[in-house]
Amino acid sequence: MTSSKNVPHHIAMVMDGNGRWAAKRFLPRIAGHRQGVESLKRIVRACAQRGVGVLTVFAFSSENWNRPADEVSGLMDILAMALSREVPQLKRDGVRLRFIGLRSGLSERVARGLADAETATESNTTLSLNVCFNYGGRWDIVDAASRLAQTGTPITEQSLGAALSTAYCGDPDLIIRTGGERRLSNFLLWQAAYSELHFSDLLWPDFDEAALDAAIDDFASRERRFGMTSAQVATHSSIPASI
Repeated sequence: MTSSKNVPHHIAMVMDGNGRWAAKRFLPRIAGHRQGVESLKRIVRACAQRGVGVLTVFAFSSENWNRPADEVSGLMDILAMALSREVPQLKRDGVRLRFIGLRSGLSERVARGLADAETATESNTTLSLNVCFNYGGRWDIVDAASRLAQTGTPITEQSLGAALSTAYCGDPDLIIRTGGERRLSNFLLWQAAYSELHFSDLLWPDFDEAALDAAIDDFASRERRFGMTSAQVATHSSIPASI
């Protein structure tokens, strides 16, 4: 296991490759999504064990509604089942669950399940697990700007950042994407400004504790300058978590 002193406080993950994992095994895509839930459970436990404070995962993007109707329906069923099965264990493990994204358009069953899960775990403090569901980075920015405009608040970098959906937990230190793709795909676009990026060729269902440790070790090897020079970083005892 990697040293706790090198562990980023906030890790965000694009969990990519479920469908391809299933296709390689001649299984329906939904089987890959079910296996992806198992991988998420494993990584949540591993993050808590390694001292990560916040884990933010991209579970369902606003663009994913364009997928085949049977796959979208299956994903909703998986979410509902996962909530009923996993929330009690998350509560026992001290994991606080929050869902980030637009709630309109979700079925009453799903929306109620999200709210109930948040309420059931709201007092937990070991790990904050943010699940981005029906989320898009552009939506996040537009929504924040719209709310500021409605109240007459001047839109600045500071006010906009404070109005984003993840303002309560800060920007991610490290963003991991699995599945071999090298892009953010509309995930945490504002928040990713100074995040370190790590891309894994592993498909999400194959991403395990060793792969997580490799990503954390990669992060620990980086010099985070936040616009400064290496010489300036060396003379500063602390570097801002985000800018």
